[in-house]
Amino acid sequence: MIEKIGIIGAGQMGSGIAHVSAVAGFQVKLVDVREDQLTKAVGGIGRNLERQVAKGKIAEAAKDAALARIATATDLSALADCDLVIEAATESEDVKRAIFKQLVPHLKADALVATNTSSISITRLAASTDRPHKFIGMHFMNPVPVMQLVEIIRGIATDEETFQAIKELTAKLGKTAAIAEDFPAFIVNRILLPMINEAVYTLYEGVGTVEGIDTAMKLGANHPMGPLELADFIGLDTCLSIMQVLYEGLADSKYRPCPLLVKYVEAGWLGRKVGRGFYDYSGDVPRPTR
Repeated sequence: MIEKIGIIGAGQMGSGIAHVSAVAGFQVKLVDVREDQLTKAVGGIGRNLERQVAKGKIAEAAKDAALARIATATDLSALADCDLVIEAATESEDVKRAIFKQLVPHLKADALVATNTSSISITRLAASTDRPHKFIGMHFMNPVPVMQLVEIIRGIATDEETFQAIKELTAKLGKTAAIAEDFPAFIVNRILLPMINEAVYTLYEGVGTVEGIDTAMKLGANHPMGPLELADFIGLDTCLSIMQVLYEGLADSKYRPCPLLVKYVEAGWLGRKVGRGFYDYSGDVPRPTR
């Protein structure tokens, strides 16, 4: 039975997973190498819980109880008593594999391991642990407290017991599961990221401006957010990483990352998180950069 959940990475995704896990009644241990990031994450969780209280979604007592369930640490040894550890570090296979190699000596024998990867092979990541049969993909959507979906992805070695335990956990977290096969980028990003990449090509080729492209897709396709605005929200570095996984994993030229996307990432213009991407976020209202 899953009672204690460990989360590696206190960024936007990790803190969001910690939030929903604590609200659902689980004991949470949030681990990050940076103490300041942990402080920032807990503060952000607190503010998001307060918003939920203000909207009547949870009671004040539930907010306080959820915060009390979250403990933080900077060392992976703090995860020794966890029933499940969810890795939510940066979208880099090398980084994730290194984390898993450092993690497994600290885990109890029956602990499950999940990764929040949005594109990388579950089977390959599982092979860097001592328990491929207890390893699975749980791809939460951003922002985690708001988005309903979790993609569940089995690796080739994932056993039925682990799969069923994670399906049950997903329901307890108040989320809806979509089961995906272990192919590059799974379901959501296999469809979404090529669309974003094509929008960047449309900008690159001068077919439309940033504002024109986003307006066209919002009003013409009824999307709540334009593809370039969405790319900035996701992070252009993450978009590029997923496109590279698709391009390399499927060996199809239709997944070639747009050179303009590559250039923006090389420039460090990664979107909202740095204040500049396809929009400039330095003022009160985001302004298109092209």
